[in-house]
Amino acid sequence: MFRNFKIIYRRYAGLYFCICVDVNDNNLAYLEAIHNFVEVLNEYFHNVCELDLVFNFYKVTVVDEMFLAGEIRETSQTKVLKQLLMLQSLE
Repeated sequence: MFRNFKIIYRRYAGLYFCICVDVNDNNLAYLEAIHNFVEVLNEYFHNVCELDLVFNFYKVTVVDEMFLAGEIRETSQTKVLKQLLMLQSLE
């Protein structure tokens, strides 16, 4: 626990994904959100690795599509990927 927050994290193949949430928030919901986020990254980057995130950090707008003001905004992977591909086509 950190002040009035707790840190929820999950490890995927050497990458750690962390979320700092309110102490009253549901751990399982955010673990599922992390899992969903990683699945979207895998689909978008075709098997994501650390270098994808380091060299394409500006493309990780998937965070904006899935979370808003620290809350889960969208859980549909197809909707998020559709938005990301549309943004990519504008580049």
